[in-house]
Amino acid sequence: QVQLVESGGGLVQAGGSLRLACAASGGTFNNYVMGWFRQAPGKEREFVASISQLGLRTSYADSVKGRFTISRDNAKKTVYLQMNSLKPEDTAVYYCAGNTKISNVYSAKDYGYWGQGTQVTVSS
Repeated sequence: QVQLVESGGGLVQAGGSLRLACAASGGTFNNYVMGWFRQAPGKEREFVASISQLGLRTSYADSVKGRFTISRDNAKKTVYLQMNSLKPEDTAVYYCAGNTKISNVYSAKDYGYWGQGTQVTVSS
């Protein structure tokens, strides 16, 4: 069973960048598909990006394509989300999540393990 802890959130001006990290402990990290989701106040949690166990396949929400990059370092048991050209609409709590078997990487229901979240606020 894996435990996930996010870090790297904060306040940034529009057009700026942040890099989120999600450190895993327990379990065998390279068995897990990993994803990032976000939830803004009053909105449902939404898919942001995912990465396969060895990092060979990535998926992105249309709203972040070309601006965000997901990556992982299995030796460090960490998954990253590099966020560039940030917009006020990117403001949300960002969560990392994982599971060993996922049929639909876009669905939060497929992820069995979640971090506590990190706040990202983008000012205009």
